[in-house]
Amino acid sequence: MPAFSVPNSCLFRFAVVLCFAALGLAGDPYVFYDLTVSYLTASPLGVKQKVIGVNGQFPGPILNVTTNWNVVANVKNDLDEPLLITWNGVQHRKNSWQDGVSGTNCPIPAGWNWTYQFQVKDQIGSFFYFPSLGIQRAAGGYGGIIINNRDIIPLPFGFPDGDITLFISDWYTKSHKEMREDLENGVGLGSPDGVLFNGLGPYRYDNGLVPDGIPYSIVTVDPGKTYRLRVHNVGTSTSLNFRIQNHNLLLVETEGSYTVQQNYTSMDIHVGQSYSFLVTMDQNASSDYYIVASPRFVNSSDWTKAVGVAVLHYTNSQGPVAGPLPDLPNENDKFFSMSQAKSVRWNVTASAARPNPQGSFKYGDITVTDVYVILNRPAELIDGKWHTTLNGISYLAPATPLKLAEQFDIPGVFKLDFPNRLMDRPAKVDTSVINGSYKAFVEIIFQNNDTTVQSYHLDGYAFFVVGMDYGLWTENSRSTYNKWDGVARCTTQVFPGAWTAILVFLDNAGIWNLRAQNLDSWYLGQEVYISVVNPEITDKTELSVPDNTIYCGALSPLQKDQSQRVNFSKGTPQFPRTVQTAVIAIVAAIIQTLMTW
Repeated sequence: MPAFSVPNSCLFRFAVVLCFAALGLAGDPYVFYDLTVSYLTASPLGVKQKVIGVNGQFPGPILNVTTNWNVVANVKNDLDEPLLITWNGVQHRKNSWQDGVSGTNCPIPAGWNWTYQFQVKDQIGSFFYFPSLGIQRAAGGYGGIIINNRDIIPLPFGFPDGDITLFISDWYTKSHKEMREDLENGVGLGSPDGVLFNGLGPYRYDNGLVPDGIPYSIVTVDPGKTYRLRVHNVGTSTSLNFRIQNHNLLLVETEGSYTVQQNYTSMDIHVGQSYSFLVTMDQNASSDYYIVASPRFVNSSDWTKAVGVAVLHYTNSQGPVAGPLPDLPNENDKFFSMSQAKSVRWNVTASAARPNPQGSFKYGDITVTDVYVILNRPAELIDGKWHTTLNGISYLAPATPLKLAEQFDIPGVFKLDFPNRLMDRPAKVDTSVINGSYKAFVEIIFQNNDTTVQSYHLDGYAFFVVGMDYGLWTENSRSTYNKWDGVARCTTQVFPGAWTAILVFLDNAGIWNLRAQNLDSWYLGQEVYISVVNPEITDKTELSVPDNTIYCGALSPLQKDQSQRVNFSKGTPQFPRTVQTAVIAIVAAIIQTLMTW
């Protein structure tokens, strides 16, 4: 899949901004994107259906930026329902206004646009964006985010010969709206109809399982070269095992952290997770090779058809790939995947932006100030409707987003009373928020009482994954924690009947979403928000409410019409008057110098 390029209409402006940034006049560079989200007709599994595309593409374009750049993304909603885009893994330092989830932003109404503006501060790595409302991601709407190192920060590996993004996802031929109705009626999603690679169905590896005529993804490579593959599981609810026939996967990065470099023959990638591998094309190219994504932790025979297969094509290949797929790890060995997850460790010697505590490699020695044991449960009836819960509470999204309610002191919208353990009381539906202390060092244990793998994501932060095991977590479980090089990431898996422990430093003020990445669990209420407020009002640790904020709920009277919107792709980047004056002066000086040469 080709890397995203800046639209031609922006190239000159973009170059000018970069020049001024190099001169130290305009600060960190700005990059501008127009993203139109709309329905497209596609047939990824041979059946015509509506998918959600971005700029007429499915998947959407890749946003390719560098550490500390400022991203200005003008999102136009051409769907028939409200929309928000969230930037999975981007931390939005001091700026939860740009997070794009229901607790921070009013939805973008159909036919409207809204401009996100955020800085990828002190981050590197592989991430993705997607629509965060109403399980719209099950229909698409996703695209990649690449945050490159600054030139002065070396990569901890040789510069690859190419950079390839792969989106793997389980896929249903039902629409996301039908899937919502099923979940609301207590009907599970069931096995998917297939698994996609970059929005395309499987190569016909088995004539009995794969119909003829389905387009499939081809990754073309040159022999002897090494490529960086960024692999994202953007699916609905299925863990996928990723592998390339006869090729090793050298893991180098996951969700913004360089890892200890280890070879794998395959990798279990859970919903919402992202990995980077270096793959060297060292085979003899007697034929093409399979690239496979197979469902994991499933027992039904219905899942046999749900295998994603793409083709790795050497430019000197002597023929098409044929024969059986490379083997899947033993499905009955429940410890294989957990052991593999524990083997993913942080490269503490690599030069790169670091998760907080800034510069500290001794997170295991920092005193924990708060502990939350968060227990999930499968969907259950609460007041006659189906819900999923965390610590017995199913999240109810209020009409007024939490962040706006906090900003404008609107009472009664939410309560700072989320319990740190499951309470002995009936499950309920409520808008209960975690009261996070600013700069607290928090231990969170996810206990999975469901029968499927769940993955959990925290916006605004990278957290340290320090432990996981089967059974119930106890105080004694801390003796098994990795207190030195647990990987820092934003999405972690929790195996059925097991627990996962993370540590996170709450130094990023704002309101931040903690959610199940599995869309069925998320849609039915498995999420909570963490409110992190700096009590020192003289210390500006949060950016102000954006001028273009959309207002809804109790604040609807403040909403201006859409004539107030800004379309950056057709305007010019706006800088403070002092900066504009300095820019004009330096341009004049440069022109005068050139005229005297």
